Order: sequence, then C-alpha cells, then structure tokens
Amino acid sequence: MATMADVARHAGVSVKTVSNVLSGYPYIRDTTRARVLAAVDELGYEINVTARIFRSGRSGVVGLAVPELGQPYFGELADEILAAGREHDLQVLIQPTGFTREGELAALKEPRRGLIDGLIFSPAALVQADEHLLEGLGYPLVLLGEQMFSPHVDHVTMRNVEGARAATDLLLDDGRRRIAVVGMLHAETAGTSALRFRGYREALEARGIEVDPRLLGWADAGWHRAEGARAMADVLDSGAGVDGVVAFNDALAIGAMYELQVRGLAIPHDVGVVGFDDIGDALFSVPTLTTVDPGRREIARVAVDLLRRRVQERLGPGAEREAPVLHVAGMRLVERESTARRTA
Repeated sequence: MATMADVARHAGVSVKTVSNVLSGYPYIRDTTRARVLAAVDELGYEINVTARIFRSGRSGVVGLAVPELGQPYFGELADEILAAGREHDLQVLIQPTGFTREGELAALKEPRRGLIDGLIFSPAALVQADEHLLEGLGYPLVLLGEQMFSPHVDHVTMRNVEGARAATDLLLDDGRRRIAVVGMLHAETAGTSALRFRGYREALEARGIEVDPRLLGWADAGWHRAEGARAMADVLDSGAGVDGVVAFNDALAIGAMYELQVRGLAIPHDVGVVGFDDIGDALFSVPTLTTVDPGRREIARVAVDLLRRRVQERLGPGAEREAPVLHVAGMRLVERESTARRTA
C-alpha cells in the first residue's frame, strides 16, 4: 500500500507539499498540484481520512442528501455538486433519503460521526415546523429547495414562482387558453408544487382567466414519467379541452407528451407543452421539450462554495462568522419544439 512518502518521492516534492495538496491548501502552484495528484493516481494512494482529521481538523469530505437519484433533476444536480467539489479537492458522499422523514433525519445525524465536514441538504419530507432540527447541529449545513427555511442556515433556492409564470405566459402569448398543469400534490401547501402552481395561477389571473379544476393534473405518486402520463390522461378524460400544458418537472412533461400523442393530439399544433428543470432528456424527447432552466449549475456551485466557507470559518480560531446567506439562482426559459409558435 502506497504511503504519502511514496507519493512525495514519485512527484519529486516534500511530504509536507503532498499533505498540503491533499488537504486543499490553496497556495500551491498548479503544476505542483497536478504532479502530486498524478502521483496519487499512479500509485493508487488512498487517503487516510481519520489521520487527516487528526492533523487538520477536517476530512475533505462533504455530504449531499437528496430525496432520490432516480429523478433526473436530483441526479444531474448531484453531478454538478460532484464537479464543483472536485474543483476544490473535496469528495462528496451522496445519501438518497427516499422522500422519507426517517431518511432525512438520518442524513442530519451522519456528519456528527466526524467523517464529514458539512452537509448540503435538500429536504422533501421535513416541513417548516421542523426548522428547530436545523439549529445547533454542530457542523456546517447548506439547505436546498423550498420545503423549509431557517434564518440560521445558509440556503440556496430557485425562482419557482417566476419560472412557472414564465412557462404559462409563453403559452398564453401564443393564444392558448385551456392550459392544464401537471404535478399537483394534495399534501403540499408550501413546497415546490405549491410555488409552481402559484406562478401558473398568477399568469392566468393576469389575463382574466379563472383556474379550471378539471385542468389540474394530480401526481401524488411522484414526479415521474408514468405519473405525468396518468395525470394527463385524467385531465383529458375530464372533457375540459386542452391546448397547453405546464408540467412541474421535465419527467412529468415527457410523460404528458406521450399520453397526448397516444390520443392523437399533435404537439405543438394542438397542444403546447412546457416542462421545468432543463434535464438532459429534454433535448431528446420527440418533439424536443421547452422547459425552464432553474440555474442548476449555479445552485451547485454556490452551495459548495458556501459550505467550504463555513468549514474554513470553523477551523479559523476567532474568525467572525458571516451572517447566513439566502441565494436565489437565476432562471431562464429555454424554447424548443414543443411550443413552436402556432402563429409562426
């Protein structure tokens, strides 16, 4: 088994330099850092996390807790966080929580075992009444999403209301008036679904259009393709008549498009469809999917940067802690074939 001394000899540097590189010390020449990391790879050196904690007070490992990786948004967000971590020589341990309260509580306990420097946490089951669970954790925490907020914790979120309103306005601007929404959740009154519905409703109300309950597609079993198809079928079976669809994520939108086309409806001629999240599959659906890009890369990079800063504050004796940050990422509407203008 290779040792740090072996890596130092192979790279032609001191053991101290190897230690600095592996500990994320910033003042290292790029050429030296590259040489050390190449030696680590060639020799198969494995970092002794326990020893690193003993020497520096940090492990160089951060946690990421998300509801599931099977939802494309969370899988692609995890990829972005992994990439942002690599830029700072951080390893990221991913813990899917399964949309359960038990899974999320377990994720909050994990850093207390001492092998993780801090946690990026995207709750789905915990609610605002659980805010007290985020206080006094004893480690840095960055919160993602809209399920709960705390003035004591750094938080990175997205423009859900604005994104859904922009998606709805795009369809309204094309003369569509029977716009269905796919992704409603009966149990949610304050989270992502509720915020995106608010944006949809505000866009309709601004044009003097009332929300038709028959156009609400419920997806309580999860925001997956199958639920999108089922919810779309329910709306079509209601006889409400549909000429546009706003889906609360791209997987739901792709499922809805499948159901529409099975029923013989042409997209976008008969029905325009807009999703949310701008996942990779949106470029390969037929037709390609218009969607809201919520700033996933920005969310990942800001979350990792905030966590790094908090870890460094803890290690700096007497360092003054900055006030918690609430960062709202930028969004943009990405127009593709599923909403090609009928007027064009």
